[in-house]
Amino acid sequence: MDVHASPAVLPELEEFLATFQVRFRRPEGEEALERYLTGLLTALPNKNCDTMAEAVPGTSEQRLQEFLTNMQGDEQDLNRQRVEKMIAEATVGQGVLIFDDTGFAKQGKASVGVARQYSGTLGKVGNCQVAVTCCYSDPHASWPVAVRLSLPQEWTEDPERCRKARVPADMTFQTKPQIALELLDQARAWGVPHRCVVADADYGDNPHCLAGLEVRRERYVVAVRSDFHMRPQRWGVPPRQRVDQVLAALPRRQWRTVRWRHGTKGWLRKKFVAVRGWRIMGSRKHTSTIGVTCQPRPRWRSWYMLPIAGMPSSSSMRRPRRSWAGISIRAGCGRAFTAMRSR
Repeated sequence: MDVHASPAVLPELEEFLATFQVRFRRPEGEEALERYLTGLLTALPNKNCDTMAEAVPGTSEQRLQEFLTNMQGDEQDLNRQRVEKMIAEATVGQGVLIFDDTGFAKQGKASVGVARQYSGTLGKVGNCQVAVTCCYSDPHASWPVAVRLSLPQEWTEDPERCRKARVPADMTFQTKPQIALELLDQARAWGVPHRCVVADADYGDNPHCLAGLEVRRERYVVAVRSDFHMRPQRWGVPPRQRVDQVLAALPRRQWRTVRWRHGTKGWLRKKFVAVRGWRIMGSRKHTSTIGVTCQPRPRWRSWYMLPIAGMPSSSSMRRPRRSWAGISIRAGCGRAFTAMRSR
Protein backbone atom coordinates (compact mmCIF):
# COMPACT_ATOMS: atom_id res chain seq x y z
CA MET A 1 0.00 0.00 0.00
CA ASP A 2 1.42 3.38 -1.07
CA VAL A 3 0.82 5.61 1.97
CA HIS A 4 2.55 8.96 2.51
CA ALA A 5 1.87 11.28 5.46
CA SER A 6 2.11 15.05 5.42
CA PRO A 7 5.57 16.51 6.18
CA ALA A 8 3.84 19.25 8.19
CA VAL A 9 2.11 18.80 11.52
CA LEU A 10 -1.56 17.86 11.10
CA PRO A 11 -3.68 20.78 12.43
CA GLU A 12 -6.00 18.47 14.35
CA LEU A 13 -3.08 16.62 15.91
CA GLU A 14 -1.36 19.87 16.82
CA GLU A 15 -4.53 21.12 18.51
CA PHE A 16 -4.88 17.84 20.41
CA LEU A 17 -1.27 17.79 21.64
CA ALA A 18 -1.49 21.44 22.72
CA THR A 19 -3.85 20.42 25.53
CA PHE A 20 -1.09 18.34 27.18
CA GLN A 21 2.13 19.24 28.91
CA VAL A 22 4.41 16.51 27.62
CA ARG A 23 7.60 16.26 29.66
CA PHE A 24 10.61 14.62 28.01
CA ARG A 25 14.14 14.75 29.34
CA ARG A 26 15.47 15.48 25.84
CA PRO A 27 14.29 18.38 23.65
CA GLU A 28 13.73 16.25 20.53
CA GLY A 29 11.13 14.18 22.37
CA GLU A 30 8.13 16.31 21.39
CA GLU A 31 9.00 16.23 17.68
CA ALA A 32 9.54 12.47 17.82
CA LEU A 33 6.16 12.06 19.53
CA GLU A 34 4.40 14.09 16.82
CA ARG A 35 5.99 12.06 14.00
CA TYR A 36 5.20 8.78 15.75
CA LEU A 37 1.54 9.73 16.29
CA THR A 38 1.31 10.87 12.67
CA GLY A 39 2.44 7.40 11.65
CA LEU A 40 -0.19 5.78 13.85
CA LEU A 41 -2.88 7.90 12.15
CA THR A 42 -1.94 6.70 8.65
CA ALA A 43 -3.80 3.99 6.76
CA LEU A 44 -0.87 1.56 6.92
CA PRO A 45 -2.17 -1.99 7.46
CA ASN A 46 0.84 -2.89 9.60
CA LYS A 47 2.28 -0.14 11.77
CA ASN A 48 5.82 -0.57 13.06
CA CYS A 49 8.92 1.62 13.08
CA ASP A 50 10.06 0.31 9.69
CA THR A 51 6.79 0.84 7.80
CA MET A 52 6.02 4.18 9.47
CA ALA A 53 9.50 5.54 8.68
CA GLU A 54 8.82 4.94 4.98
CA ALA A 55 5.45 6.70 5.10
CA VAL A 56 6.21 9.62 7.44
CA PRO A 57 8.65 12.34 6.23
CA GLY A 58 11.10 13.89 8.67
CA THR A 59 11.90 10.76 10.64
CA SER A 60 13.60 7.41 10.28
CA GLU A 61 13.31 3.90 11.59
CA GLN A 62 16.26 4.55 13.93
CA ARG A 63 14.68 7.73 15.36
CA LEU A 64 11.36 6.00 15.98
CA GLN A 65 13.09 3.09 17.68
CA GLU A 66 15.08 5.53 19.81
CA PHE A 67 11.87 7.31 20.79
CA LEU A 68 10.14 4.10 21.85
CA THR A 69 13.15 2.50 23.53
CA ASN A 70 15.31 5.19 25.10
CA MET A 71 13.34 8.45 25.22
CA GLN A 72 12.55 8.97 28.89
CA GLY A 73 9.46 10.90 29.93
CA ASP A 74 6.82 11.08 32.64
CA GLU A 75 4.23 8.75 31.13
CA GLN A 76 2.29 8.56 34.40
CA ASP A 77 1.76 12.32 34.43
CA LEU A 78 0.80 12.30 30.76
CA ASN A 79 -1.76 9.58 31.38
CA ARG A 80 -3.15 11.59 34.31
CA GLN A 81 -3.65 14.58 32.01
CA ARG A 82 -5.41 12.38 29.46
CA VAL A 83 -7.75 10.97 32.11
CA GLU A 84 -8.57 14.49 33.37
CA LYS A 85 -9.42 15.49 29.80
CA MET A 86 -11.68 12.43 29.36
CA ILE A 87 -13.43 13.11 32.69
CA ALA A 88 -14.18 16.67 31.54
CA GLU A 89 -15.20 15.86 27.95
CA ALA A 90 -16.44 12.26 27.82
CA THR A 91 -18.11 11.53 31.15
CA VAL A 92 -21.82 11.96 31.84
CA GLY A 93 -21.99 10.08 35.13
CA GLN A 94 -23.73 6.83 36.12
CA GLY A 95 -20.59 5.04 34.94
CA VAL A 96 -18.72 1.93 36.06
CA LEU A 97 -15.07 0.86 36.12
CA ILE A 98 -14.52 -2.37 34.18
CA PHE A 99 -11.49 -4.54 34.98
CA ASP A 100 -10.35 -7.15 32.51
CA ASP A 101 -7.21 -8.51 30.93
CA THR A 102 -6.27 -8.73 27.28
CA GLY A 103 -3.59 -10.70 25.47
CA PHE A 104 -1.15 -9.77 22.72
CA ALA A 105 0.14 -12.65 20.62
CA LYS A 106 3.95 -12.79 20.33
CA GLN A 107 6.23 -15.15 18.43
CA GLY A 108 9.53 -14.57 20.25
CA LYS A 109 10.73 -14.72 23.85
CA ALA A 110 12.41 -11.33 24.29
CA SER A 111 9.36 -9.04 24.67
CA VAL A 112 8.67 -8.06 28.28
CA GLY A 113 6.30 -10.49 29.99
CA VAL A 114 5.91 -12.84 27.05
CA ALA A 115 5.19 -16.43 28.07
CA ARG A 116 2.95 -19.36 27.30
CA GLN A 117 -0.20 -18.36 29.17
CA TYR A 118 -3.93 -18.16 28.69
CA SER A 119 -5.19 -15.26 26.60
CA GLY A 120 -8.86 -14.39 26.27
CA THR A 121 -8.02 -12.65 23.00
CA LEU A 122 -6.60 -15.90 21.59
CA GLY A 123 -9.18 -18.03 23.39
CA LYS A 124 -6.48 -20.52 24.39
CA VAL A 125 -3.03 -20.90 25.93
CA GLY A 126 -0.43 -19.38 23.65
CA ASN A 127 2.77 -17.38 23.49
CA CYS A 128 1.64 -13.88 24.40
CA GLN A 129 1.80 -10.88 26.69
CA VAL A 130 -1.14 -10.17 29.00
CA ALA A 131 -2.11 -6.75 30.33
CA VAL A 132 -4.65 -5.83 33.02
CA THR A 133 -6.94 -3.02 31.91
CA CYS A 134 -9.18 -0.54 33.70
CA CYS A 135 -11.85 1.15 31.57
CA TYR A 136 -14.60 3.64 32.32
CA SER A 137 -18.03 3.09 30.77
CA ASP A 138 -21.33 4.96 31.03
CA PRO A 139 -24.43 5.03 28.79
CA HIS A 140 -22.79 7.43 26.34
CA ALA A 141 -19.03 6.83 26.37
CA SER A 142 -16.35 4.26 27.13
CA TRP A 143 -12.65 4.97 27.43
CA PRO A 144 -9.49 3.42 28.94
CA VAL A 145 -8.29 4.66 32.31
CA ALA A 146 -5.09 2.67 32.79
CA VAL A 147 -3.34 -0.50 31.68
CA ARG A 148 -0.43 -2.44 33.13
CA LEU A 149 1.50 -5.40 31.77
CA SER A 150 1.35 -8.54 33.87
CA LEU A 151 4.82 -9.94 34.50
CA PRO A 152 4.71 -13.75 34.89
CA GLN A 153 6.56 -15.35 37.77
CA GLU A 154 9.02 -17.01 35.42
CA TRP A 155 10.19 -13.51 34.54
CA THR A 156 10.53 -12.17 38.07
CA GLU A 157 12.54 -15.27 39.01
CA ASP A 158 15.02 -14.62 36.18
CA PRO A 159 16.89 -11.34 36.93
CA GLU A 160 19.15 -11.68 33.87
CA ARG A 161 16.17 -11.96 31.53
CA CYS A 162 14.59 -8.91 33.14
CA ARG A 163 17.85 -6.97 32.83
CA LYS A 164 18.11 -7.70 29.10
CA ALA A 165 14.50 -6.57 28.60
CA ARG A 166 15.14 -3.43 30.72
CA VAL A 167 12.59 -4.37 33.35
CA PRO A 168 13.18 -2.24 36.50
CA ALA A 169 15.12 -4.16 39.13
CA ASP A 170 12.48 -3.50 41.82
CA MET A 171 9.67 -5.17 39.85
CA THR A 172 8.15 -8.12 41.74
CA PHE A 173 5.53 -10.68 40.82
CA GLN A 174 1.92 -9.57 41.23
CA THR A 175 -1.27 -11.44 40.46
CA LYS A 176 -3.74 -9.87 38.06
CA PRO A 177 -6.20 -9.07 40.88
CA GLN A 178 -3.39 -7.31 42.77
CA ILE A 179 -2.63 -5.24 39.68
CA ALA A 180 -6.34 -4.47 39.25
CA LEU A 181 -6.57 -3.12 42.81
CA GLU A 182 -3.57 -0.86 42.19
CA LEU A 183 -5.17 0.43 38.98
CA LEU A 184 -8.34 1.07 40.98
CA ASP A 185 -6.36 3.09 43.52
CA GLN A 186 -4.87 5.09 40.64
CA ALA A 187 -8.31 5.77 39.15
CA ARG A 188 -9.61 6.89 42.54
CA ALA A 189 -6.60 9.17 43.04
CA TRP A 190 -7.29 10.77 39.65
CA GLY A 191 -10.92 11.34 40.58
CA VAL A 192 -12.55 9.03 38.01
CA PRO A 193 -16.26 9.02 38.98
CA HIS A 194 -17.93 5.61 39.11
CA ARG A 195 -20.92 3.94 40.71
CA CYS A 196 -19.40 0.48 40.99
CA VAL A 197 -16.66 -1.87 39.79
CA VAL A 198 -17.34 -4.63 37.26
CA ALA A 199 -15.10 -7.65 36.59
CA ASP A 200 -15.21 -11.21 35.29
CA ALA A 201 -14.69 -14.43 37.24
CA ASP A 202 -10.90 -14.21 37.14
CA TYR A 203 -11.31 -11.38 39.64
CA GLY A 204 -14.64 -12.29 41.24
CA ASP A 205 -13.36 -15.73 42.27
CA ASN A 206 -10.36 -14.21 44.03
CA PRO A 207 -11.17 -13.65 47.74
CA HIS A 208 -8.30 -11.17 48.18
CA CYS A 209 -9.64 -9.05 45.31
CA LEU A 210 -13.15 -9.03 46.79
CA ALA A 211 -11.77 -8.21 50.23
CA GLY A 212 -9.75 -5.37 48.70
CA LEU A 213 -12.85 -3.91 47.08
CA GLU A 214 -14.77 -4.11 50.35
CA VAL A 215 -11.95 -2.49 52.33
CA ARG A 216 -12.10 0.38 49.82
CA ARG A 217 -15.91 0.48 50.26
CA GLU A 218 -16.41 -0.12 46.56
CA ARG A 219 -19.69 -1.47 45.30
CA TYR A 220 -19.09 -4.15 42.72
CA VAL A 221 -20.69 -6.57 40.29
CA VAL A 222 -18.41 -9.50 39.58
CA ALA A 223 -18.77 -12.86 37.90
CA VAL A 224 -18.21 -15.99 39.96
CA ARG A 225 -17.85 -19.49 38.60
CA SER A 226 -20.26 -22.30 39.35
CA ASP A 227 -18.01 -23.81 42.04
CA PHE A 228 -17.89 -20.55 44.04
CA HIS A 229 -18.91 -21.37 47.63
CA MET A 230 -21.37 -19.39 49.71
CA ARG A 231 -23.63 -19.87 52.72
CA PRO A 232 -27.37 -19.62 52.01
CA GLN A 233 -27.72 -19.03 55.77
CA ARG A 234 -25.24 -17.30 58.01
CA TRP A 235 -25.20 -20.18 60.50
CA GLY A 236 -26.52 -23.69 60.52
CA VAL A 237 -26.88 -26.41 57.93
CA PRO A 238 -25.79 -26.63 55.17
CA PRO A 239 -22.52 -24.93 56.15
CA ARG A 240 -21.54 -24.06 52.59
CA GLN A 241 -22.82 -24.74 49.08
CA ARG A 242 -21.74 -24.16 45.52
CA VAL A 243 -23.51 -21.24 43.95
CA ASP A 244 -24.91 -23.38 41.11
CA GLN A 245 -26.50 -25.70 43.68
CA VAL A 246 -28.11 -22.77 45.49
CA LEU A 247 -29.57 -21.40 42.26
CA ALA A 248 -30.72 -24.80 41.00
CA ALA A 249 -32.88 -25.16 44.11
CA LEU A 250 -34.79 -21.92 43.43
CA PRO A 251 -38.30 -22.14 41.95
CA ARG A 252 -38.59 -20.81 38.40
CA ARG A 253 -41.19 -18.24 39.43
CA GLN A 254 -38.51 -16.27 41.30
CA TRP A 255 -36.59 -15.49 38.11
CA ARG A 256 -37.39 -12.20 36.38
CA THR A 257 -36.57 -11.13 32.84
CA VAL A 258 -34.65 -7.85 32.74
CA ARG A 259 -33.85 -5.92 29.59
CA TRP A 260 -31.20 -3.21 29.60
CA ARG A 261 -30.38 -2.00 26.10
CA HIS A 262 -31.80 -2.03 22.58
CA GLY A 263 -29.30 -3.59 20.20
CA THR A 264 -29.19 -4.26 16.47
CA LYS A 265 -31.27 -7.43 16.97
CA GLY A 266 -33.71 -6.03 19.49
CA TRP A 267 -33.60 -5.74 23.25
CA LEU A 268 -30.78 -7.37 25.20
CA ARG A 269 -32.45 -9.32 27.98
CA LYS A 270 -31.68 -12.04 30.48
CA LYS A 271 -33.27 -13.74 33.46
CA PHE A 272 -32.12 -12.52 36.88
CA VAL A 273 -32.82 -13.50 40.45
CA ALA A 274 -31.85 -11.87 43.75
CA VAL A 275 -30.55 -14.33 46.36
CA ARG A 276 -29.38 -13.52 49.86
CA GLY A 277 -26.26 -15.35 50.91
CA TRP A 278 -22.96 -14.98 52.75
CA ARG A 279 -19.59 -15.05 51.09
CA ILE A 280 -17.10 -17.20 52.99
CA MET A 281 -13.84 -15.55 54.00
CA GLY A 282 -10.89 -16.73 56.05
CA SER A 283 -10.99 -17.28 59.81
CA ARG A 284 -14.70 -18.21 59.63
CA LYS A 285 -15.72 -14.70 58.72
CA HIS A 286 -18.79 -14.16 56.58
CA THR A 287 -19.72 -11.17 54.48
CA SER A 288 -23.41 -10.46 53.94
CA THR A 289 -24.16 -10.37 50.23
CA ILE A 290 -26.99 -10.24 47.77
CA GLY A 291 -26.29 -12.09 44.56
CA VAL A 292 -27.98 -10.55 41.54
CA THR A 293 -27.42 -13.54 39.31
CA CYS A 294 -27.89 -14.08 35.63
CA GLN A 295 -29.30 -17.35 34.30
CA PRO A 296 -26.48 -19.03 32.35
CA ARG A 297 -26.49 -20.52 28.91
CA PRO A 298 -26.11 -24.33 28.79
CA ARG A 299 -22.31 -24.17 28.50
CA TRP A 300 -21.73 -20.88 30.24
CA ARG A 301 -20.90 -21.62 33.84
CA SER A 302 -20.66 -18.33 35.70
CA TRP A 303 -22.95 -16.00 37.59
CA TYR A 304 -22.79 -12.45 38.90
CA MET A 305 -22.63 -11.34 42.50
CA LEU A 306 -23.49 -7.92 43.91
CA PRO A 307 -22.76 -7.40 47.63
CA ILE A 308 -24.72 -4.71 49.44
CA ALA A 309 -23.37 -3.36 52.71
CA GLY A 310 -25.76 -2.26 55.42
CA MET A 311 -28.93 -4.02 54.24
CA PRO A 312 -30.79 -5.53 57.19
CA SER A 313 -31.37 -9.26 57.10
CA SER A 314 -35.11 -8.56 57.32
CA SER A 315 -35.15 -6.55 54.09
CA SER A 316 -37.51 -7.84 51.43
CA MET A 317 -35.94 -9.34 48.33
CA ARG A 318 -39.07 -8.84 46.23
CA ARG A 319 -38.71 -5.08 45.96
CA PRO A 320 -34.99 -4.38 45.94
CA ARG A 321 -33.89 -0.94 47.00
CA ARG A 322 -32.93 1.55 44.32
CA SER A 323 -29.35 1.56 45.66
CA TRP A 324 -28.58 -1.77 44.05
CA ALA A 325 -31.22 -2.02 41.35
CA GLY A 326 -30.00 1.26 39.86
CA ILE A 327 -26.41 0.08 39.90
CA SER A 328 -27.04 -3.24 38.23
CA ILE A 329 -29.23 -1.91 35.42
CA ARG A 330 -29.10 1.85 34.91
CA ALA A 331 -25.38 2.29 35.52
CA GLY A 332 -24.44 0.14 32.56
CA CYS A 333 -23.67 -3.16 34.24
CA GLY A 334 -25.98 -4.92 31.81
CA ARG A 335 -23.77 -3.81 28.97
CA ALA A 336 -20.75 -5.04 30.89
CA PHE A 337 -22.47 -8.43 31.33
CA THR A 338 -22.78 -8.69 27.54
CA ALA A 339 -19.15 -7.74 26.98
CA MET A 340 -17.92 -10.30 29.50
CA ARG A 341 -20.10 -13.07 28.05
CA SER A 342 -18.78 -12.39 24.53
CA ARG A 343 -15.23 -12.89 25.84
